[in-house]
Amino acid sequence: MTHGAPYVDAEPLVDAEPHGGADPHGDPAPNHDSPQSDHAHPRTDQERLRRWRLVLGGQGADGTGCSLSGADAAMDRTLEALYGSGGGDGAGGSGTAVGRSGGSQGAGSGARSGGLGGSAPQVARWLGDIRTYFPTSVVQVMQRDAIDRLGLSALLLEPEMLEAVEADVHLVGTLLSLNKVMPETTKNTARAVVRKVVEDLEKRLATRTRATLTGALDRSARISRPRHRDIDWGRTIRANLKNYLPDHRTVVPERLIGYGRAARGVKKDVVLCVDQSGSMAASVVYTSVFGAVLASMRSLATRLVVFDTSVVDLTEELDDPVDVLFGTQLGGGTDINRALAYCQSQITRPADTVVVLISDLYEGGIREEMLGRVTAMKASGVQFVTLLALSDEGAPSYDREHAAALAALGAPAFACTPDLFPDVMAAAIERRQLPIPDMAMHQ
Repeated sequence: MTHGAPYVDAEPLVDAEPHGGADPHGDPAPNHDSPQSDHAHPRTDQERLRRWRLVLGGQGADGTGCSLSGADAAMDRTLEALYGSGGGDGAGGSGTAVGRSGGSQGAGSGARSGGLGGSAPQVARWLGDIRTYFPTSVVQVMQRDAIDRLGLSALLLEPEMLEAVEADVHLVGTLLSLNKVMPETTKNTARAVVRKVVEDLEKRLATRTRATLTGALDRSARISRPRHRDIDWGRTIRANLKNYLPDHRTVVPERLIGYGRAARGVKKDVVLCVDQSGSMAASVVYTSVFGAVLASMRSLATRLVVFDTSVVDLTEELDDPVDVLFGTQLGGGTDINRALAYCQSQITRPADTVVVLISDLYEGGIREEMLGRVTAMKASGVQFVTLLALSDEGAPSYDREHAAALAALGAPAFACTPDLFPDVMAAAIERRQLPIPDMAMHQ
């Protein structure tokens, strides 16, 4: 039975010395001062034993025969607090005493189950310790494990706890689920944490999104007398194949088709309709950020609708995605049909409208009406896109029957990463085939 510590290539992600970064492949940041740096020399047998000892958790049953001291011993206590067995000594590299609680198998079973106690100051010190010993990517995994496995969500309601965490999209989702029970003394700290994550996401996503969609809007405005640099050669050749001269092996372009330059004013309407059930937390975060980016583009009229069994239009809040996020209420049931009915009522230019439904499709409303609304919108000229998730979390859980039904209507459902989303939107705006990832299309 192991600690459960994160590892790569069957070896734990732990180094002999504290560090604060990791390479792009997930390995720990090398200790360049050490002659045994993994990136400088092959790992020795002793180094491998040390790493496995940290993963296995020791207690005389690991079989490595490797003892730990100094920073390794402190790191081991930090791992033990989260992944170790109940009872015993303190946890945390700083020697903080953090209580342990038994797992579901009982105290006498010998099963490993971590415990960080119920004190926010103690947990905050543990959070500081894991940032000392592990790279950010591993810290975020350990934080999620602590919240999910040990039920620490309630401690996030305390300001000192929030100030110690490594903020990421998953933490934002947890905070949003606690929004309604969050005390006033914590809300300012929570908003600061959420704002930091949102600003980081905007820096990463905004520039490429605007550039991609601006190009798509330009190309969607076809003109018949284009300048040379604006000629759409593929469409021009196809339109003039009847003028092919075999002797000269040449097509005479009787009619030119070009990309237009999007004029000032709104060219496309976009409706983002996102499911705010608890399982969609990360998608809600990313949709809010993208909604704010799209709303900042003058040539797009963007509407953001969130729903569970009720429907809320957050379009007026799109100038600040943090306000959008705190306007959501994660959890509850799902009524996709009601949400689509509202979106349908807001469409005034169907041929110039893109509707993006972001949902795992577990419908609690009327299935036939939901599918009928999709059919009606597509028949009127609306570009309808179904995303099972908008996140980096991998393959989502979803209702396969509903996904297959939408695919049969010409609206295939697939999971989309934040990096792919601009390309999906560009394809929808240009009314061309969506760039569905390999193995990601669910029918």
